[in-house]
Amino acid sequence: MIAEKELKEERRITLNRIAKMIGIVRVTLFSFLLICIFVLPGSAGYQKVLNVQIREAQMRSSPFFLGKIIARLAYGNRVEVLEDRGAWKKVVVPDGKIQGWIHASALTTKKIALQAGKADVKTSVTGGELALAGKGFNATVEAEFKKKNRNLDFTWVDRMENFKFTTENIQAFLKEGQVISPEGGA
Repeated sequence: MIAEKELKEERRITLNRIAKMIGIVRVTLFSFLLICIFVLPGSAGYQKVLNVQIREAQMRSSPFFLGKIIARLAYGNRVEVLEDRGAWKKVVVPDGKIQGWIHASALTTKKIALQAGKADVKTSVTGGELALAGKGFNATVEAEFKKKNRNLDFTWVDRMENFKFTTENIQAFLKEGQVISPEGGA
């Protein structure tokens, strides 16, 4: 009878040990799964590749429109994202020689294939989307507006559309006016 009680006690202890080991294995597997889902995509092995979707993207030294331009990337160039900061992406070109900041509006996840021999490569936006981006003014809308408002003088509007300012001009203007950006760059 005593041997039987000891045997039952040993079985109970063994079953408890097995249950604890199963619990440890479950926790370990769950932890591993969480690491795979959340940690590994942010590690060095994870690469998010984007493409330049505008004619010329300006890569800057800081995530600010007035940051120094350190490189210019052409439509279709691929970049790897290193970091996100708001609407800015810190990127590196494939050869790894240049890295800097490009605004997200200049980049797309869509694959851009340049085709040799084609006069125009299709962009990722339509004429309608461009018109919306310009608050509805395209050449046709502007012509209709001018026709309906003949008494308005558009001379200065037309002249202002042709003004060109370099980053250096803007930085000098801001410096002279003692305007200090919270993000630097001026």
